[in-house]
Amino acid sequence: MLSRVIRRTHMFLALFFFPWISMYAVSTLAMNHRAVFARHYGEGPVPFELEREIRYDGTFPEHAELRAISQQLLAGVGLDGAHSVSRRDDGTIVVTRNGLLSPRRLTYAPATRTLLIERMQRRPNAMLERFHRRRGYATGYALDTMWAVSVDLAIVAMVFWVASGLWMWWEMAATRRLGAGALAAGIGLFALFLATL
Repeated sequence: MLSRVIRRTHMFLALFFFPWISMYAVSTLAMNHRAVFARHYGEGPVPFELEREIRYDGTFPEHAELRAISQQLLAGVGLDGAHSVSRRDDGTIVVTRNGLLSPRRLTYAPATRTLLIERMQRRPNAMLERFHRRRGYATGYALDTMWAVSVDLAIVAMVFWVASGLWMWWEMAATRRLGAGALAAGIGLFALFLATL
């Protein structure tokens, strides 16, 4: 009975977390072969392209913190979400909206009340890296927190797959010797990398 539960859990977790594991596998491949994409797209950061330019007539509370200003700007153009913000020496406020598919940069010049909205060029390798590196607990946004929780659950599932795989291997007496060889080879290669890299 226990064996049946472990096997079914192993299988259904694999089916449920298929998108997460596939994304981590493909994104790691893209990160491992950055030179291929650099030859195609060129070196340097992914450029932004002008999406629209508008006049922003909103007002900010006196002595408003930079974070409050950025949230108001983003909400005003329907882009509220995880972001970073900075202020240049001339007072210009730059907000980077950390979208997974289409990150945007908002540049607000208080002197002219103009707001430039630029979208990052779409490149598959850059998008995959954003997925891979996405963090969520610190942003304060519910969807980012849900993403972070799903990643934690995927990690727990991977640990379970290792443990349940060992369990299933040990249960199959006919494969114990071959399985032991595969396990020893994997541990040996990993140890070699740890000692020499």
